[in-house]
Amino acid sequence: MGSGRRHRGTTSKRNQIDNSNENVEKPLASFDSNNFQKPICSNLHFEEYYKEQRIVKAEEWDSFMEFLHKPLPAAFRVNSNGQFCDEIRLKLENDFMKSLQAEAIESGELEAIKPLPWYPKNLAWHSNFSRKEIRKNQILERFHEFLKLETEVGNMTRQESVSMVPPLFLDVHPDHFVLDMCAAPGSKTFQLLEIIHESSEPGSLPNGMVVANDVDYKRCNLLIHQTKRTCTTNLMVTNNEGQHFPSCNTKRTLSVASEINPHPIDQLLFDRVLCDVPCSGDGTLRKAPDIWRRWNSGSGNGLHSLQVVLAMRGLSLLKVGGRMIYSTCSMNPIEDEAVVAEILRRCGCSVELVDVSDKLPELIRRPGLTKWKVHDRGGWYRSYKDVPKSQRDGVLRSMFPSGKSDKDSTGGGNSYEEMAYISSDESAVEVCDLPLERCMRILPHDQNTGGFFIAVLHKVSPLPEFQEKINHRRNSYNRNNINASEKSLYEAVSDTVVTKPEEGAEEIVLEATVSENGFKPPEKESTCDEGIVELAQKLDDMGGKREVPSMQGKWKGLYPVVFLRDETVIDGIKTFYGIKDESFPLYGHLVTRNSDISSHGNVKRIYYVSKAVKDVLELNFAVGKPLKISSVGLKIFEKQSAKECEANCCSFRITSEGLPVILPYMTKQILYATMADFKNLLQHKSIKFLDFIHPRIGEKAAKLALGSCVMVLVDDTQLGSEPVKVKTSTIAIGCWKGKASLTVMVTTVDCHQLIERLSDRSKEVEIAENCLKTAETA
Repeated sequence: MGSGRRHRGTTSKRNQIDNSNENVEKPLASFDSNNFQKPICSNLHFEEYYKEQRIVKAEEWDSFMEFLHKPLPAAFRVNSNGQFCDEIRLKLENDFMKSLQAEAIESGELEAIKPLPWYPKNLAWHSNFSRKEIRKNQILERFHEFLKLETEVGNMTRQESVSMVPPLFLDVHPDHFVLDMCAAPGSKTFQLLEIIHESSEPGSLPNGMVVANDVDYKRCNLLIHQTKRTCTTNLMVTNNEGQHFPSCNTKRTLSVASEINPHPIDQLLFDRVLCDVPCSGDGTLRKAPDIWRRWNSGSGNGLHSLQVVLAMRGLSLLKVGGRMIYSTCSMNPIEDEAVVAEILRRCGCSVELVDVSDKLPELIRRPGLTKWKVHDRGGWYRSYKDVPKSQRDGVLRSMFPSGKSDKDSTGGGNSYEEMAYISSDESAVEVCDLPLERCMRILPHDQNTGGFFIAVLHKVSPLPEFQEKINHRRNSYNRNNINASEKSLYEAVSDTVVTKPEEGAEEIVLEATVSENGFKPPEKESTCDEGIVELAQKLDDMGGKREVPSMQGKWKGLYPVVFLRDETVIDGIKTFYGIKDESFPLYGHLVTRNSDISSHGNVKRIYYVSKAVKDVLELNFAVGKPLKISSVGLKIFEKQSAKECEANCCSFRITSEGLPVILPYMTKQILYATMADFKNLLQHKSIKFLDFIHPRIGEKAAKLALGSCVMVLVDDTQLGSEPVKVKTSTIAIGCWKGKASLTVMVTTVDCHQLIERLSDRSKEVEIAENCLKTAETA
């Protein structure tokens, strides 16, 4: 998985200002016989711009530029909620740190890999090899295979180190509602979900949830693929424009209905908001050197307004007392401090900038700037009054430190000739009187990373009334009735480039994507004979309900989400697996999509949602479905076509991702096996009942009902003392019980990973036993 901001390096063409050829150095040399040329890794306009902005001291400039020209080292994070979290961390500490050391010394590095000192519990690591070196070097091949396998099964995430920082400052709790406004490709969303689930016991679900949103449904595809590995019921992926993300306020759409049968929540507000906005992306130069060629100051100027609008919408959706992170992978003050200063001016005393300088003390960062200049095609400007009227469409008042307009300053807009000034006259440069030093800028040469900017904002009280009205009016706009200047803001985010999944990652088709045959979602959701009904039926009996027009049918490319209310299907699942509804409620928590319903009305896939997600789904319907839902919940059951199924066989098998959630509540279709039989099944994929190493296990397998079942790994001492309490460390796999054999229902990759993990455990047990025998002999 990539660190996630490469697509932010390309912005709308109408927001870019053409860069003259003299500002860009020519390629230095060709590097092979195919006439390929080295990527351009220099841009005189970039150097001039950042020297003028003084983001680093003069004596640091050479070091700053030197690191920008080096490849970005690989970084990765261990999933804190993964079943094998501790084992993976110990393998990194005790195996790879030592085995890769010789290669590091040969490359001139002191350490091959090391934990990031500022990340909790040694769960994030930094490699002094670039990702290209790791992929190509034969000595590093074992390490590369390890990274690929653990990433693919969800135990690790490859992510740029600076990208890991924002969620750590967000202070998320398990009961929080969290919004990730511009979430693709999903590495930070993955982190947020880890924190939400951090203190959960096996089978228990957090009270909070994460809504991961992205404006591009194609990038939602990547987002769904990345977060799929978290196996969570507490996630909703949406495909809305961030600046118009709906609050789903029932007070504005319902009157009598909400009084007769009030919803658990009457408005979608969040305890935490991550506003990691689209940006020019020059902080990613080390991993995306193509940015050197096309960098110009106009890229940041063109995105400034969109960034302000996104941040203001995030604050509008934030609960009073909540916290929002504003972040970019840009080093440009026009996209960073200027945006933060503008939203603080608009919000007045209702929002404050939080000082987090005492948090993560081992993370080296610079305080935010309080003075900067604005550059455009015409040159440099110290204040807005210096900007010619002909240039004011591209250079805005909010880009300057004071944020003052002509009316607030003496003098008016100058002509082109009057605009020039001597840049060394620092006394004439505006200084912002807001505490912008509380912001953080991470620079590449401080800890061998990319560049990043972070501001932590706290909502003290409701936003000023006029700002709330502006936000509501913007949220009510339609693409077709906005003016030209606002329309460019849409296009700024719509024209960004989509990154592809990493090498080795399979191509995943968005579950909500419309098929190629031109299917168009109906204006009214379809129902089926088996009892799948749309959410509207919950409100059918409410007297005096005012009709709320549904918008879901207008969302092209997405299938409507519907609740599964077929009692025959639900009761069949409960009975077959021995699930008691009071301990693990199924009614009201199972959903599907119209795309998962066959032409005969049969359901193919069933998803489970937590109570928090269920409440938001119901709220979304009540207000006309403004949320464009790309993915929701956890796939827990899937239709299994099997000729062996009998009348009492449940045709819905438990999915691998749903197994950890449902296993603690199952009382039937469970088979307990020792290490020998467990590994034997993983290696051979299918075993006849008579071929089990322990005949007793084979006998028990034969007595299970035909269909889906679960095999749980237990110690030899636990065999026969079933049922065994499910713990975080419990290892289990889904199987299919046939008439004469048991077949594993796990992917080849998962089988391979489990076999390796179990082999490591066997070696550890053997070593421990030998040590014990030696001690006893002594």
